[in-house]
Amino acid sequence: MTLGNLLSAETILPEMQTTDRYAAIAELVDLLVAHGQIAGPDRDAVLAALRAREETMSTGIGFGIAIPHASSDRVTKVIAAFGRSTKGIEFESLDNALVKFVVLFVVPKDQFQTHLRTLAAIAKFLNDRNVRERLGTAPTAAEILAVFEKSQPA
Repeated sequence: MTLGNLLSAETILPEMQTTDRYAAIAELVDLLVAHGQIAGPDRDAVLAALRAREETMSTGIGFGIAIPHASSDRVTKVIAAFGRSTKGIEFESLDNALVKFVVLFVVPKDQFQTHLRTLAAIAKFLNDRNVRERLGTAPTAAEILAVFEKSQPA
């Protein structure tokens, strides 16, 4: 499973509106609701799971990257969204830098190994400076998606 498989152009925001981490998480959850990845009635439960995880420790891992994630019984498969911010989002990151790239994912409850593998794959992928540069300059959601699809092994 790669990010290219998890994302679609509809679940990518080329320019996020918010500069606050919890609002950024809500912005991406709302995108997933709008495109049928999360049922409307399940929005608040999924958002609460993400917020609870974020409150234990920031998912801002440094290098302008945040990976908010949670498990939930409200999803039946791994779902993900990607947002980019040219202004930067305050995420209380490990390196205190503003976040430019947010990869949010939710895994079905009790899929601990899938959760860990997905988190590790995202972190490894975004650790590549070339990938971050290409993500930062891709003008559209479709071109951002192409970076995810072309930069990972099949």
